[in-house]
Amino acid sequence: MNYHWDWGIFFKPTGVGSEIYLNWFASGLYWTLAVALSGWLIALAIGTVVGVARTLPTRWPAALAAAYIDLFRNVPLLVQLFIWYFLVPDLLPEGAQVWFKQDLSPTTSQFLSVVVCLGLFTAARVAEQVRTGIEALPKGQRNAAMAMGFSQAQTYRHVLLPQALRVIIPPLTSEFLNIIKNSSVASLIGLMELLAQTRQTAEYSANIFEAFTLATVIYFVLNMSLMLLMNGLEKQLRVPGMMGGK
Repeated sequence: MNYHWDWGIFFKPTGVGSEIYLNWFASGLYWTLAVALSGWLIALAIGTVVGVARTLPTRWPAALAAAYIDLFRNVPLLVQLFIWYFLVPDLLPEGAQVWFKQDLSPTTSQFLSVVVCLGLFTAARVAEQVRTGIEALPKGQRNAAMAMGFSQAQTYRHVLLPQALRVIIPPLTSEFLNIIKNSSVASLIGLMELLAQTRQTAEYSANIFEAFTLATVIYFVLNMSLMLLMNGLEKQLRVPGMMGGK
């Protein structure tokens, strides 16, 4: 292949102000992390509530939780993103529409849309992990808590959830990795996250292979760092004698 590699391209000026191409990657990484972490906080909070609701003995909360999961898991993420960015703002009251479309900067409105979209989409997947973790516990755990006089809320808070969350750390890690990778859809509504900055660098510099190689390395290092962090957390939280704990 007759291609001239130029790894120094990242330190060359972009022609836009005084920035170099590496600044674009740094900015893209910032927005990728901001989207992923914000979306993950929403997903973990809502997913835990919905997952708990799926295991309640009362029928209607379980049915509502199941409907939420079915809806968000079976509609493509890209479709959901377009709905949140293009459709939902038009359904808001007039004052909220003006605030979202005119008062906020385009970057902020894009950020809010993709964070809500990723958070709710991933929450459906987290909910299933929480449900599985709770149902994997011995049934005697719930019965013992009730026999000791715990209310249903206390049983979940003090007995079931602390154990279930320890069990599901590995699948939760996978979902966290997924939300980092799924953050790339933000580029489709104009948010300049890592993938968008990579494409922009490739177009401006014509160094396509260098740009996408660096992006690949960044994603790999980011995900591997997260995996090592979560593996360490799993070992710290593992309960001896339970679910493979030593």
